[in-house]
Amino acid sequence: MTDPVQNLDPVQNLDPVQNSNQATPLFVEKRKSSMLTTGTLLLVIIALLTLAWQWLNTRHKFNEVEQSLSHKLEEYQALNQQSLALAKQAEERSTQANARTVILEQKLAESRDQQEVLQTLYNQLAENRESTAVAEVEQLLNIANQQLQLAGNVKSALLALQAAQQRLQSIDLPRAVQLRETLNIEIENLRDLPQIDVISMSVQLTHLSELCGTLPLISERQPTLNANAAQRQPQTTAQNALQKFGFAIWEDIKNLVTVERIDKPEPPLLAADHAFYLRENLKLRLLTARIALLQHDEATYKADLNTIHGWLNQYFDTQHPNTIKAFNLLKKLSSNNISIELPQLTDSFAAVNRYKLSLEK
Repeated sequence: MTDPVQNLDPVQNLDPVQNSNQATPLFVEKRKSSMLTTGTLLLVIIALLTLAWQWLNTRHKFNEVEQSLSHKLEEYQALNQQSLALAKQAEERSTQANARTVILEQKLAESRDQQEVLQTLYNQLAENRESTAVAEVEQLLNIANQQLQLAGNVKSALLALQAAQQRLQSIDLPRAVQLRETLNIEIENLRDLPQIDVISMSVQLTHLSELCGTLPLISERQPTLNANAAQRQPQTTAQNALQKFGFAIWEDIKNLVTVERIDKPEPPLLAADHAFYLRENLKLRLLTARIALLQHDEATYKADLNTIHGWLNQYFDTQHPNTIKAFNLLKKLSSNNISIELPQLTDSFAAVNRYKLSLEK
């Protein structure tokens, strides 16, 4: 028979400690391999997640860039439209500027033609400078004579004569010297005339006309009330009805007849329309006085002022401050002497006519 001990497997005949020592390396190796596989898998997953995150981030940035580009494209389109509109406006303005340039060129050509014509006329006048000067002197004399005879303006006439004398300064001929001497005599005669401030007096007349519109009439005063009735009225409030009735009847009986003392004649009473016409007549008189002042008509001037003075005394309240001012103005205006004898400038006109005759000869 075979020995049972001899038939056992050699591995089974080993010691259990030895068997455990042999199994440990195998487990460690398997564990290392599984950990390596797990780590590799984790790395792969991390790499995939990283790639996915990068792809998403890149996609997001692409979307932002795309949106930014679309916004900029819209802005560029809007700017392009504005540029087109501005270009159209610039083109229209350029067209208008070209049209204006053409018009200005035409006007410039016309002005050049006019300048040439004026230059020709100036040359023609320069050739006959003496005749032109005499014509200007005659015109200035006419102006001076009009100022003297129509307006009585001595200052304007004096300025016109001085301008005429100045115009002859550039001519050194004997006949021009004689005409200047005649003009000098006329200027001295005007300077010797008494100076009348016509403008100031006219302003005063205007102020007086405005002041007359505010003067109170004597007829506008109100009748005085019965003072005794006014004093007794509060006393009747405490009386009974019968006493009040009797007192009212007594007051009516007393007011049937009013006795007043008149120390001077009663002033004339004027209706409202008559007062209006009175004020208008005052303004009309002041207007005629102003016309007489310009014409140096002293008789009419003084007569109008005297009439106004009489009307103010007769119809207006002489104690009112405005009336007192009006009387002061009238007194000041009446004290001025406006009668002056203005020259006719006959010597100057005769000298100019002689000068023109000598030029014609």
